[in-house]
Amino acid sequence: MTDTKNHAVGTPGSLEGRVFKPASMAEITEAVELAFDYRGDVTLSLRSGESVTGYLFNRQVAGDNSYLELFPIGQQSPQRIPYQSIESIAFTGEDTANGKSWEAWVLKKDSERRAEAEQIEADARTKGYL
Repeated sequence: MTDTKNHAVGTPGSLEGRVFKPASMAEITEAVELAFDYRGDVTLSLRSGESVTGYLFNRQVAGDNSYLELFPIGQQSPQRIPYQSIESIAFTGEDTANGKSWEAWVLKKDSERRAEAEQIEADARTKGYL
């Protein structure tokens, strides 16, 4: 699979800015899995020459009947696209989950709780309760 990356776009460790040009059904399946886990919009270039940008929310791997479903930008209804019609997948939208690990969330919440406890203690001391 050809994988190009615009190094000026995105963040290290993110798929943002990358373009995958699968050469086989196995590579299409691999690229779709990456796109499914991505938390941003992708742009699909189809063999028909059409281009579709949206959020990929579902995929079904079933041999020749494999397809993905995405919410195209500006449309109300989802669109189903057969794997066989995909020429390339570009990770064009912002990766909203990049750098937001569980550990980072826990550290942030712990810091917020400590700051809140310190504020409550300071208020109690000001009022003469402590």
